[in-house]
Amino acid sequence: MSRGLAKSKKRNIKPDEKFSNILISRLINYVMLNGKKSVAEKIVYTAFEKAEKELKSTPNDIFEQVIKNAGPLVEVRGKRIGGANYQVPVEVGRDRKNILAMRWLIAAAKNKKGKAMADKLAEELISAYRGEGAAIKKKEETHKMAEANKAFAHFARF
Repeated sequence: MSRGLAKSKKRNIKPDEKFSNILISRLINYVMLNGKKSVAEKIVYTAFEKAEKELKSTPNDIFEQVIKNAGPLVEVRGKRIGGANYQVPVEVGRDRKNILAMRWLIAAAKNKKGKAMADKLAEELISAYRGEGAAIKKKEETHKMAEANKAFAHFARF
């Protein structure tokens, strides 16, 4: 039975100017505050330059690996069945995986104190590239929660 909710249209985002990558353009948009895109671009590009120097790899390769390392495969969603709420593990689609990985990366960078955002983001990119850091920890927590609630996986079909 349909509730009449319309699916929202996906907006086409142009690739960023420096690396011609749509995902990096999305990252810039997530970093952006108060519509200051040029400031967000400067932060992201500086972070990639620092990560590039340390890891000796191209920014596109670095970011691809970071998304692969930090993106979750499963997550839990709340589902109300018969008056009880269950945390049901659900597979994550490619777009949602990318969005969560970027969100966790930026949140981890923002939670660090005492440095410029570009430095914090560069540190987080480097640690996520190596498979460590706060964004990776968040992914592992999500996987553990899904594993713990595997008994409710059969509710995902409803």
